[in-house]
Amino acid sequence: MLFNSIDFAIFLPIIFFIYWFLVNKNLKLQNLLVVLGSYVFYGWWDWRFLSLIIFSTIVDYTVGQKLRSAVNESNRKILLWTSILVNLGFLGFFKYYNFFLDNFVTAFSFFGSEIQANSLNIILPVGISFYTFQTLSYTIDVYKRKLEPTRDFLAFSAFVSFFPQLVAGPIERATNLLPQFYKKRTFNYNKAVDGLRQILWGLFKKIVIADNSAQIANEIFNNSADYSGSTLVLGAIFFTFQIYGDFSGYSDIAIGTSRLFGFNLMQNFAFPYFSRDIAEFWRRWHISLSTWFRDYLYIPIGGSRGGTSMKVRNTFIIFIISGFWHGANWTFIFWGVLNALYFLPLLLLNRNRTNTDTVAPGKYLPSSKEFYQIGITFGLTVLAWIFFRAENIGHAFSYLSTIFSKSLFETPKFFGMRTAISTLFLIIIFIIIEWLGRNEQYAIAKLGFTSKKSVRYVIYYSIILAIFLFMGQQQQFIYFQF
Repeated sequence: MLFNSIDFAIFLPIIFFIYWFLVNKNLKLQNLLVVLGSYVFYGWWDWRFLSLIIFSTIVDYTVGQKLRSAVNESNRKILLWTSILVNLGFLGFFKYYNFFLDNFVTAFSFFGSEIQANSLNIILPVGISFYTFQTLSYTIDVYKRKLEPTRDFLAFSAFVSFFPQLVAGPIERATNLLPQFYKKRTFNYNKAVDGLRQILWGLFKKIVIADNSAQIANEIFNNSADYSGSTLVLGAIFFTFQIYGDFSGYSDIAIGTSRLFGFNLMQNFAFPYFSRDIAEFWRRWHISLSTWFRDYLYIPIGGSRGGTSMKVRNTFIIFIISGFWHGANWTFIFWGVLNALYFLPLLLLNRNRTNTDTVAPGKYLPSSKEFYQIGITFGLTVLAWIFFRAENIGHAFSYLSTIFSKSLFETPKFFGMRTAISTLFLIIIFIIIEWLGRNEQYAIAKLGFTSKKSVRYVIYYSIILAIFLFMGQQQQFIYFQF
């Protein structure tokens, strides 16, 4: 079920009404409704894959219970690895089976041996990468004794399947989200209004910015051989805003929807395109995944401790695995390698923690130095996104070779240039609003606290009007495929 669909527009009010008006006095019934509603939400796409979520829920709940009583360290490790292997086994089969098989066959062919192996027609379950990491966080934290294993199977099921963030995050930690299912929840008007405000902004990002940018980016990327370097630069920029508007828009809707039901989810994006270096970008982009990899992989393998060789090794490991998490394609792996190369000089020069505050605090404009830093970082990011969007490695390098040619200095021309100009105008307005709200959890968060009621409603209705006037062709959320 898509957030930007009629189905969800009907589903959400029904669940909201039952949750707050029919079962609001019984915590167990509220949690049960969350579970059932989440299964309907997920099953709307394909009921068959509900069995994976249910099985994963049962496995990790059982492992948690066994870890409660296990004293012997070897037995605890066996339980931990049972959870890891089951969860990553499902993820690996559905997401990476054909990738490894095809590369295995190619490797044998390279050395002169031909083997026959048939690929499987595997459908990738929506959101499997997200809820797999979410359940793993529970098992790992219980194993490390950072979290007491829950006895409440219903609350745990609700934690695993919570519909707002089930299929594309944020990837919540059990330490944050699970305890919220234990506590009685009462309706908070201000919290609900704030949630609606964030949902509205998320819909604007998705429908106006991402979907319109997608039409142009798809046209240029899909026909890149026909266009000049300057046009391809334009395509890369439009994809840069497509993926940000799409994914951060989803996160805003998820966080806002959660707030309607009395839950607080972590911020997943913190205005990453205003970053002054790549290290800052990765602290602001897909925060739930970046911090997951930091805490459960990067730090355990040594982090930035040790000698130079260990720092380099760990940096490449974390970025390559992060790239591979996104999909079974060498383009994602190369995207990860490229970001590692961007990040490495900052780490080795001990400058990866230089920019930890908000850019230009208390100012309307950045300094010339900050503007330059933001521009360089944004340019490097756009370059990396080309690999993320390309069909394959060959397509990515062909795209880049055209950019770095004489045609870079030609006037951009392609079918739909008029639409591109109007979309650029919308993106500029979007950037201004994001810049003015860069100190908040989301761009228009402050609106409800500092603006007069009349001003607030003018802005709300302007956003709604923009959504209807500039509604692009409906696109599936990009991160559903991951």
